[in-house]
Amino acid sequence: MSTFLFSKAKYLSTIIHLIILSHGSSASRPVDPTQGFVSLPLNRSYYHIQKPYDVPEDRRYSYCDGVHKCWVYSTDKPHTRTSRTKPRTEIAIQGYGYSSGIWQFEGYGYVPAGTSGVCVMQVFGASPPHATTFMLRVYNGSLMYYRRTVLVDQIYDKWFRLNVIHDVDGSKVKVYIDGYLKLEADGRGGTSHAFKCGVYAQDDDSFYMESRWRGLQVLKKSH
Repeated sequence: MSTFLFSKAKYLSTIIHLIILSHGSSASRPVDPTQGFVSLPLNRSYYHIQKPYDVPEDRRYSYCDGVHKCWVYSTDKPHTRTSRTKPRTEIAIQGYGYSSGIWQFEGYGYVPAGTSGVCVMQVFGASPPHATTFMLRVYNGSLMYYRRTVLVDQIYDKWFRLNVIHDVDGSKVKVYIDGYLKLEADGRGGTSHAFKCGVYAQDDDSFYMESRWRGLQVLKKSH
């Protein structure tokens, strides 16, 4: 075989190998990220609603048939009179603040079309100048890690399963969407952390922002 034919055959073999790898990756089965974790009790005593300080809770949050609905407007006030942050309506799980170990948030989220420029879930707490270890944002229908990496395109108007694992001591964050690992990122330090979900306006926010959540869980790695 000539050198040209050999090189061509090797090239085609490489292309086929890459196609097989790609096909195998896309066909891989989802996993259950909660295996090896213990689910902790979660009721209203473990969380509170952060919402614009000048409106009643039921004008920005509702809970019906197992679904939490959070909404906010870009013109709303912050959650406290002294805060300089943007508007938010968030479920803040303060009952499980943590500073060590491996913790996990699980929830089924839903973002209606039109909601954009918003954080829908965060791991609060980090070393300065950061305030958060992780943010899941929505921009024009894409689920994103902050505004850096697209995790899922076209997430509007459908439920998705979200699992966020924070290894504090290992300084790592893993994010699963519908059972598929979508992100591994470094931690950002900090001495105290907590999970939040809902809507928290970011840059280029839409006038109206909404997310819905069900099946919320906080889990801790068993040893």
